[in-house]
Order: sequence, then C-alpha cells, then structure tokens
Amino acid sequence: MMRIDVATLFPEMCQRVLDESILGRAARKGLIETHCHQIRDYTLNRQRQVDDYPYGGGCGMVMYAQPIYDCCVDVLRQAQEQGRPRPRIVFLTAAGKPYTEQEAKRLAQCDGLLLVCGHYEGMDERVIEEIADEEISIGDYVLTGGELAALVVADSVLRLQPGVLAEPQGYQEESHWNGLLEYPQYTRPEEWRGRRVPEVLLSGHHGRIDQWRAEQSLERTRQRRPDLYEAHKQEGKEKP
Repeated sequence: MMRIDVATLFPEMCQRVLDESILGRAARKGLIETHCHQIRDYTLNRQRQVDDYPYGGGCGMVMYAQPIYDCCVDVLRQAQEQGRPRPRIVFLTAAGKPYTEQEAKRLAQCDGLLLVCGHYEGMDERVIEEIADEEISIGDYVLTGGELAALVVADSVLRLQPGVLAEPQGYQEESHWNGLLEYPQYTRPEEWRGRRVPEVLLSGHHGRIDQWRAEQSLERTRQRRPDLYEAHKQEGKEKP
C-alpha cells in the first residue's frame, strides 16, 4: 500500500482534499494512506515563526531551513520505526522538473512519497540541497504556496495505485497516458441544443468506435498540442 506524506503550513486544508471523493474512499478501504504534517510544529522559537527576510534583499519572505528539515527527518524516523520503506522526498518548487503523466507513473512505483510545500517567496535553498531527492514543478506559473502542487502530484500518483480506480482502463485511455490527448466524450441525451452525439458512438460496433476514438485522439493532439503530436510521430506511433 502506498503512503503519501505532505509537509505543509496548511495540513488541515490538504487533508480535507485528500479525504474526499475517490481518494478518500480508497483510503477508507485501506488501499492508500495519506498524512499531512504541520511544519510550524518544528520551529524552535516561541512565536512559531517559519520565515524571515531574504539575504541580499528583495520582496517577500523565505522559509527557514530548520523546521522544514526537522519535519522531514521526523517523517523519515516514523517510517523507520514503523518498518516502512524510506519515502522519496519531493520538493514542490517553481524551479523543479516539469511534471507529466510519465513522471506520475514513475512516482507511482515508489513505496512512499514525502511532498514538501514551500510558501511565501520560497524556501532556504540549503534545505533542498540537504534532504531533497528531487524537485518538481507542475507548470510554468507561480502559486502562493506548494499545497495545490502537492495535491496535484498526490492525486495523479494515488489514482494509479491498484484498486483506487475501478478498472486500469479508466486511466489507460485518458489524455497523456500514451502521449496523446484523449478523444471527446459524450453522455445522454443523444441531442443537446442541436448538437448530436456522433452516430458511430451509438452504433454498438466496437471496432468502428475504437477506430473513431483513435482518429479523434490523434487529430485533437495534432490541433491542440503539436508538441505532443510531433513527439508521437518521432516515436513511430502515428497509427494508434
């Protein structure tokens, strides 16, 4: 069973999200496990302050290395005492490696992850150098904190665990699984505001439906994500 720990200044917020919907049901069934840890609990000052002004000047505040490090070390200690494998420590930063479905697949093979969330202007670089196994960025934009990024990673990884989704096909046909965008989806009614469901999907002919979906997936990728389309062609996969 995979376990994900989250080190954050907002553990209640993160845990509420992880306890809902598909992931919450999976956790209650014992298929996955999630725990959120308050970084502020590891401060050494009476005010429980976790940040200070950056050396060299500049706007914003930078999180201290010490409470982040001590929180991570405590999570590692707990894992060792409980006989669990050491979790892989992933810092969510704007300068990290771009996150993709392939990265989600890779991380899904780990026994456990510790996702570390920054806040304010960022974290003291020394704690990243000291204890991080890797850094990940979910996109080329800036958030107020790493919590949303951590939840994105947690959701995309945990949903790949056995039993979390009803069938593996549930994610194997989705966008990015095979390097392409997913085909369009439709449900009832057959006609809505003058727009009809494509006739092939109503035919019951599974071979034709599969062919239509493959063609739509390829064409949608070509139009909307030419970068993925070109990569797909270079890998010799133009015919799904």
